[in-house]
Amino acid sequence: MIELTERAVKEVRRIISEQNLPDQTALRVGVKGGGCSGFSYTLGFDDAVGDLDQTWEFDGIKIVCDPKSFLYLNGTQLDFEESLMGRGFKFGNPNASKTCGCGESFSV
Repeated sequence: MIELTERAVKEVRRIISEQNLPDQTALRVGVKGGGCSGFSYTLGFDDAVGDLDQTWEFDGIKIVCDPKSFLYLNGTQLDFEESLMGRGFKFGNPNASKTCGCGESFSV
């Protein structure tokens, strides 16, 4: 399962509202090869769910993840942070053995 914190839910709702996306829009979470540690996280919005996609719902936000990415993301908590250094989503991935300094890539 992939979880969202309250701050992440609030930010996803804000983006969906600001971009006038349809209510059935899902947050697609994934992994792609690349980045300084081997894999990079991906986030986007999608209105299509594949037959093999994993799906969850947190406080009205639908989360979708493809099966291959789910192997690397199971148990991950997605948070949203705002600080003087910037703002953005932060992945708390228990499967990552190493992450880069920016937190956008990881290795297993």
